[in-house]
Amino acid sequence: MTACSFPEARARHRGGPGQSLRAAAFAAAAFAVACGPGEEPPGRSARSAAWASAAPEPSPAAAGPAELLSARIDGGAAATAEPAASKEALRPGRGDKLASIAMRTFVYAAPERGALKLGYLRAGALVERAAAPSGDAGCAGGWYAVHPRGFVCVGKGASLDLDHEIVAATPAGPRRGEPYPYRYVVSRKPPPHLYVHLPSEAEQRRVEGRSRAQGTPAWSRRDEALLGEPEPLTPFFASRRDLPKPFGAAEKVRFPAHRGRARADSAFGLISTFEWTGRRFGLTTELDLIPIDRTSAVVPTAMRGVEVKSQGTPAFVMHHGVRTLKPDASGELKPDGWAAHRSGWVLTGKTAAGGAYAETDAGVWIPASALRVARLGRDFWGHAARGRKWIDISIELQTLVAYEGERPVFATLVSTGRGELGDPATTSATVQGTFFIREKHVTATMDGDDLSESSVDLRDVPYVQYFHNSYALHGVYWHDAFGKVRSSGCVNLSPADAAWLFAWTDPPVPEGWHAAFNDKGGTLVYIHA
Repeated sequence: MTACSFPEARARHRGGPGQSLRAAAFAAAAFAVACGPGEEPPGRSARSAAWASAAPEPSPAAAGPAELLSARIDGGAAATAEPAASKEALRPGRGDKLASIAMRTFVYAAPERGALKLGYLRAGALVERAAAPSGDAGCAGGWYAVHPRGFVCVGKGASLDLDHEIVAATPAGPRRGEPYPYRYVVSRKPPPHLYVHLPSEAEQRRVEGRSRAQGTPAWSRRDEALLGEPEPLTPFFASRRDLPKPFGAAEKVRFPAHRGRARADSAFGLISTFEWTGRRFGLTTELDLIPIDRTSAVVPTAMRGVEVKSQGTPAFVMHHGVRTLKPDASGELKPDGWAAHRSGWVLTGKTAAGGAYAETDAGVWIPASALRVARLGRDFWGHAARGRKWIDISIELQTLVAYEGERPVFATLVSTGRGELGDPATTSATVQGTFFIREKHVTATMDGDDLSESSVDLRDVPYVQYFHNSYALHGVYWHDAFGKVRSSGCVNLSPADAAWLFAWTDPPVPEGWHAAFNDKGGTLVYIHA
């Protein structure tokens, strides 16, 4: 059993690939990938005494930046005596912004290094800030309150210069809410070089050792279609300036035109793609340029869960070629259409022909033998009585059902650990029990164990939600086996389902942030047989 991790923190994760990736069969090559840090997840290092004694995380409706400043620095009296204009300058909302220039720019609950971390920003992100700093303890550039809560230190991780080279080199952020926050590609063999600027044809020949072949092969035309149209060159890229490296991004080697090759069997999330010298280049989230013809574009999955908008039980079609039926004028069921493989439906509870057919809320009937019917969960914690959100995951059925109180609102097929109902300590089984989502990342990078022959480097895994130690709910772009066990412990979802769940669960990730933490616990997750 291998492991995957966030390379920036080098924190080990559970699970990894079952074999080396192949450009022609990436899904099979990433057979056993799962996620989760064996130690604390990124940015959550071993707790210091300062961390342990930090004030609890404020809620959006609780004390704001000015009140926090009064309570923790001025004792309240000084803040009360300040002019109103000065107080307003300590709150976001006057149009001032702050830029993240690091892979992780942490947001703290108070303007001090030992305060609780609320989340982080990704390089290139711009967020609203206060006009004036709330002190400079341990931060020469000053601590600025940011929207909607927390404080950021201006320095290596953040800048007040909105024209900073990191911002200029980052034309867009992740497309939150979309199934794939970035456009994803997988390296071919040999893997692509990591260029530091858009290379001239002479540089490409010198670095790659050969001229490009004439003509466009069929696989390249397919990839072009999957990636969509390239973006126009921004002034930064048109100038062919060298790309800066965000603070915290790895840079082990540097040559005049490139930073060596990507790791073998890598996958990348691309911020943008550009047409250059008759070739297409993609910009990675760590600000490297890779030639697209040295990669294969990820083929999106058609898997989608079902929103439950009426009273009933979610179910999924688990066979191909399943006909739907409708009653005719005499009430006899007649073929009407087709139910797609893994399509989700809501059953009304009515059956026909001795239980052979089940009615759906769409007015059609489906053969019961083709359906996998979710078991509606039991509320052991009083969440339903209080109308709270919670998630029920069945390992035997490979289903996930999301509830608001007693009412199911969403259901989908998942892939849990290959160890099935085994002991998670000795197998790749998914842990069972009751947990709470404690941190959420719009995307996170995971890699295989460095000592493993099947090591992979999976960049920007979408919509990661940790609920227990190394275990998380997250989207996957390297397999399409939802409804079957597949991972090394995490709960795998299709990217579309992961995006829906990410937006629905707590803690919320504020607009412009890349992650949010909540050690008190967010949405409840119940995993069982």
